[in-house]
Amino acid sequence: MTSTRYLDIAEKLAVEIAGSAPGTRVSSEPELAARFGVGRAAARSALQELERRLLVRRVRGAGTFVNRRIDYVISHSRPPSWHATVEAAGATPRSQIKSVDRLPLPAGRAAHLDRPAGALMHRVVRTFYIDDLPASWIEEWIPVEVAPDLDLALHSVESIDLVLRQMGRVAPVRAWCRASVDLPPPEVLRGLGIEASVPVWLVDSVSRDARTGQVLMASSAWTRADAVRVVVELSDTVYPEEKTCG
Repeated sequence: MTSTRYLDIAEKLAVEIAGSAPGTRVSSEPELAARFGVGRAAARSALQELERRLLVRRVRGAGTFVNRRIDYVISHSRPPSWHATVEAAGATPRSQIKSVDRLPLPAGRAAHLDRPAGALMHRVVRTFYIDDLPASWIEEWIPVEVAPDLDLALHSVESIDLVLRQMGRVAPVRAWCRASVDLPPPEVLRGLGIEASVPVWLVDSVSRDARTGQVLMASSAWTRADAVRVVVELSDTVYPEEKTCG
């Protein structure tokens, strides 16, 4: 067997799973080894190659499954809403609240929120799901005066964007963002169920009211690269003291 035999197997499998639904189970290493007449090492390398291409997800103790990766579009023309963006990509969003607290604003967040350090803020930590896959861990800081009863509202409405529109009577738009790839802290690793060496997207952003320019929220989102491709669409819209996404 040549050293590239696993690539031939991976190519054949990639064609076969192209039309499969996300979450469909892929043959195991022993099954592939028997099917293609190769050793376990070649079968394992073929699955690892599919994983590198982000075509499958390997779940420890459960097996290998067909992966679906959506485009998460960040744009001034789209609402800064996880739920709306995921639905627009044709997937099913869901969020789970980890904590909602009222805390003094940390100094490192003060500049983005146009508030002095120590100002009272809502701090919301949530896990976001795409088709039931834990895909993103997000920390959001929202001035208390923007939505005083935010903690109560989130028990019945999952979308903070919708809560702000209804309670604060504002029109949130993304005014600034920074997208990078980094290694997440342990808390995020546990929340997303990924290995310590796997890099993920980190998107920091600020949302303002489209009518008044008031800062409504600053957030940091750690998002799995095997679940999302971050797409940043630039425009010529510039908000006070902020620049377009980049």
